[in-house]
Amino acid sequence: MTQNFTFDGVPSIIVENGATERLAETLSARFSVSKIMIVSDPGIAKLGLMEPAIASLKKAGKTVIVFTDVEADPSEATLKKAAAIAMAEQVELIIGFGGGSSMDVAKLVAILACGEQELSGMYGVGNVRSSRLPLVMVPTTAGTGSEVTPISVITTGATTKMGVSDRALYADMAVLDAKLTVGLPRHATAATGIDAMVHAIEACTSRIKKNPVSDALAKTALVMLGENLLPACEDGSDIEARSAMLTGAMIAGQAFANAPVGAVHALAYPLGGYFHIPHGHANALVLPYVLKFNADAAAPLYAELADVVGLAGSNVQEKTRMFISWLENLSAKTGIETRLRDMKIKQSDLPMLAKDAMQQTRLLMNNPVDVSEDQALKIYEAAW
Repeated sequence: MTQNFTFDGVPSIIVENGATERLAETLSARFSVSKIMIVSDPGIAKLGLMEPAIASLKKAGKTVIVFTDVEADPSEATLKKAAAIAMAEQVELIIGFGGGSSMDVAKLVAILACGEQELSGMYGVGNVRSSRLPLVMVPTTAGTGSEVTPISVITTGATTKMGVSDRALYADMAVLDAKLTVGLPRHATAATGIDAMVHAIEACTSRIKKNPVSDALAKTALVMLGENLLPACEDGSDIEARSAMLTGAMIAGQAFANAPVGAVHALAYPLGGYFHIPHGHANALVLPYVLKFNADAAAPLYAELADVVGLAGSNVQEKTRMFISWLENLSAKTGIETRLRDMKIKQSDLPMLAKDAMQQTRLLMNNPVDVSEDQALKIYEAAW
């Protein structure tokens, strides 16, 4: 029987080394605006990565307002501050320039700047009722895929996060310029790259919205990412590896935007909330142990992925074991920490993490099998 499904995405994607140096020309072909706000973070500003784009826009006569206060795990306060500036300045287009945090904030600024709906009413799935400003994404890391997803995650308290998931958050355009990722430190390259691989894997096992298009994209992404992660880690100036990672992360982003992620992400979120572990690294820390937990139910799907990355096993169970081992070995070779204890997490912290993970119902519902609090604790214990 033919499967019924819906697939959405960003309507315009540009993949070109050096594209941000000609950003004004690219935008002028699509948008008639004169006042633009760039949303980014202090690190990007310090590195000067935005300067060619800003110069291009100013040379074309555009007024550019730059907001660079976005922190890792961005807060509601930061988001509201950026939105207030956008409203006061009457900007006409928002550019998210940076990693997932900057892009997540930019998405919601584009909506809040219209002044039609309170943020509190947007949390959850499909709750945006407002119009939004034109929105362009420029990623500087190859991992989150946020440039092509309709999701924004905001820190709402000391340790809690909430997500807005709505078609309104799909950008109008994503501009992928691998030159922006050259020189990204090895650790960040590894963590963001594994994050993208998790997006591909969990899209393929998504319980509710898995579909043939997301599967095809996820498998393509997994091959690109698996082949280029170590080269990108080992030589930060390898522009071919960098471009493949950036493209692979975007393709994986399209996959999980339509076939949402599950328990790996659900168990990773508390690690970021309580211990400020970067999201991609948090995913890497729990990935093999969630896959082992899922293995009985998801073995045929993991075996498919083993075939995709070229692992030759004699049966489904062997291929599944080989696939999980392949991921563990790949993570270890990148040099990032692979155990929770290495991140100064105490064993006594694990029950707190398990309890918190249960709040991620938006994600857990997509996992191939249900996860109880006791089972989440056992996964954390295995990862410790």
